[in-house]
Order: sequence, then C-alpha cells, then structure tokens
Amino acid sequence: MNRRRFLKALASLLGLTALGAFAYPLLRLLSPIEAAVRAKINVTFPKGEIPVGSYKDFLMGGTPAILINRGTPGFVALSRVCTHLGCLVRYDKDRQVLICPCHAGTFDLRGNVISGPPPKPLERFSVSVMGDNVVVG
Repeated sequence: MNRRRFLKALASLLGLTALGAFAYPLLRLLSPIEAAVRAKINVTFPKGEIPVGSYKDFLMGGTPAILINRGTPGFVALSRVCTHLGCLVRYDKDRQVLICPCHAGTFDLRGNVISGPPPKPLERFSVSVMGDNVVVG
C-alpha cells in the first residue's frame, strides 16, 4: 500500500467516525422511545416490607431510586441520581435528608434542594397505595 492510498483510507475512516459522532446523538434526540417505555413501568412492593421510617432502594426503568416510608405523610419515591453531576445520593435516616457524597448537595424528603450545588430537585415518581401493596410508577 502506497502512502497516498493509506492517507485516503485514513481520511475516510476519520470522516466516517465524525459522521457517526454527529449522527448518534441526533438519532437519540429524535427517538424518545426510552421515555415512553419508562412511563409504563410500575414497581410493586408489599407495604409491610417498608415499615415507618425505613426505605428501600430499587431500580425504576434502569434509574436507581429510593422508596421512603415517611409515616403520616406517606410514601415518597425519588431518583437517587443527583441533578448536579449524577452521583448517587444516600438517605440519612437520622437527619431525614438525602445527601450527595460528591459535593455535599442536600435534598429534603420531597426531593427539593436544601443546600449545595444541585440546580434542580430530584426526579420524583408517583406512588400509590393499593391495599397491602405500594405501587411506584
């Protein structure tokens, strides 16, 4: 293979790579299939499995989430993905807050930002109690 042929092949490869790097995000933007699939997901837990003051970690359509039994106000389901940089928040049972370990962002039990750098609240999932079951989604 001579030099000219090699450079043409290399330029073609780089051009295809650049085209792919541009086309993939564009295709993902134009096909919101994941959001539609995610909206149809329901996760069910027995109510007795989560006593008052406790919590359960689970996946909601591939997103790490947490279900907290707050007692009188009822259950709340929140995404564990921090809205700042995507770290996973943890539940501090004693202080009744969710804390991001990366930059000390703090959220209340409704997902609202209390302090730190997160720009918006945690994603909240709908929760309903049906008999002896708690249905998230």
